[in-house]
Amino acid sequence: MGDKVAADRSIIGNWKCWSEEMNPIKEKIEERGFWGKKAEFLLAVAGNVVGLGNVWRFPYLCYRNGGGVFLIPYLVFVVTCGVPLFLLETAMGQFTHEGGITCWHRLCPLAQGIGYAGQLTVLYSCMYFTIILAWALFYLISSFSSQLPWASCDNIWNTDNCVNLAAGNVSFNQTTLINSTSAATEFWERRVLSLSGGIEEIGKINWEILLCLIAMWIICYFCIWKGVKSTGKVVYFTATFPYLMLLVLLIRGLTLPGALQGIVFYLYPEPARLADPQVWMEAGTQVFFSYSVIGGVLISLGSYNQYSNNCYRDCFWLCLLNSGTSFVAGFAVFSVLGFMAHMQGVPIGEVAESGPGLAFIAYPQAVAMMPFPQLWAVCFFIMIILLGLDTQFVSVECVVTSVMDLFPEVLRRAGRRELFVLLLCFTCFFGQLIMVTEGGMYVFQLFDNYACNGACLLFLSVFESLAIGWIFGAEKMFDIIEDMTTSRPNYWFKLCWKYLTPLVSLTSFVYSMVRYTPLTFNRWYVYPDWAYVLGWLLALSSILLVPAWALGQMCAGKGSLKQRWCHLRRPETILLLSYKQVQVQTAEMEDLIKSSTK
Repeated sequence: MGDKVAADRSIIGNWKCWSEEMNPIKEKIEERGFWGKKAEFLLAVAGNVVGLGNVWRFPYLCYRNGGGVFLIPYLVFVVTCGVPLFLLETAMGQFTHEGGITCWHRLCPLAQGIGYAGQLTVLYSCMYFTIILAWALFYLISSFSSQLPWASCDNIWNTDNCVNLAAGNVSFNQTTLINSTSAATEFWERRVLSLSGGIEEIGKINWEILLCLIAMWIICYFCIWKGVKSTGKVVYFTATFPYLMLLVLLIRGLTLPGALQGIVFYLYPEPARLADPQVWMEAGTQVFFSYSVIGGVLISLGSYNQYSNNCYRDCFWLCLLNSGTSFVAGFAVFSVLGFMAHMQGVPIGEVAESGPGLAFIAYPQAVAMMPFPQLWAVCFFIMIILLGLDTQFVSVECVVTSVMDLFPEVLRRAGRRELFVLLLCFTCFFGQLIMVTEGGMYVFQLFDNYACNGACLLFLSVFESLAIGWIFGAEKMFDIIEDMTTSRPNYWFKLCWKYLTPLVSLTSFVYSMVRYTPLTFNRWYVYPDWAYVLGWLLALSSILLVPAWALGQMCAGKGSLKQRWCHLRRPETILLLSYKQVQVQTAEMEDLIKSSTK
């Protein structure tokens, strides 16, 4: 390895390398590795943070929560929580060269439970997120038929109440829409989901969706099986091509009749909504999800950076890209929804959807009304798959990196990474099998609303900001970032880490608990009590890990209570060496290795 790369390595890594040289009998531990180019890191982070939420959630939240004025609470959360935590986690990974668990052991052992909790939430997301990709792949395959299957009522899954909204000879009125079901809705619920009557009726497996799920996991595996060597190459396509598809769909949407009304509906300001706490809560939740903070993903991605990478500058550009994509995606989505409302002669509010409802009902229904519907359907679902695929395989890579850093002597051997990635993919796959059954959508909703909900992320962000701002020390983190980037961060970040981020996050968490309403499906199905208990167990499993770990470490430590506290809050001294000191230590290490091998 060249002098520059060797100098950039953490001192811990150098000691490991030296010990391997001194003990040739022991099987060699493989190098952790770095990004081949800076562009690979930028594209990997961009591919992860720019995901499905930017396309199917942000535009809907914007219109539902006051249009243009929603940008005010959104930007408040961006500058007080999103950007500060984004910089913090990227810098933590780059400084320690460790994954989402062991970096906390290096910096603040008492708070290592935050790392475990974050990885658990990422693992939960891995266990259900691929289902969305499987649905999108099924839609993509169906888009190549001579007639889109969701554009007619002549199929075996359709009922007598089916109405084809894409037909030009159908007159729409409120009574027709209330007493009937659209062809797109029936295709989604009766063909794709084969939806049962509730979570109590799991039913049989949908084999076509299962095959799509297998295909997506195979793709995911080969995207990350070689670590940053494979991931860094894949993101050149998966992170950039969705923008081409988004641009194509944006141009097409803006040229449709009714597009202007849709965009006005998207951005029309309602200042009175700023007084509604729910608007602020949803803005905060959207920021935490779209910025991919708290889970440890940014820590793992940043850990493959060279020590001297300017993560401070990268943070601003990536955050701007993320929020900018969300805003622009709203034009692509609502121009098409405006077209659909124009064709049906109904208000846009009656066709606007969020989440799976937008991706698998509203948008497919809209493209069925366009000329050359197959072309636009293919473009849309390719975009959906690539947006989700990036998020999925980066999340799996995050878990793999964190576990391998936890057990380097066991897993960082020749061929063992590939086997571990395969084992993790199989584990997540078998955990998802229940979600491809007739009752699988109800299980999917439980995971989405409890295991990985905004309340969990908000609560963990309180712990994270307090641990770094007060226990480790915000000033110390400032010194670290300055040493890595040669530029001292703005004082605003210290203010956020110590005060604003924990305060805003805690306030939002408390409000979410006060305003909690039990989960329902399609506004009519109420889950049984045991399902709500299961959901809360999933949520608490990550939240309680943080205090449980801290309490366990305090009890297991030696000495007085004060001595245990001082020991657990103290970072590894060797990590606090400056960049110049690391270079000196590295040179001494290399001289020692050379002399020992003569």
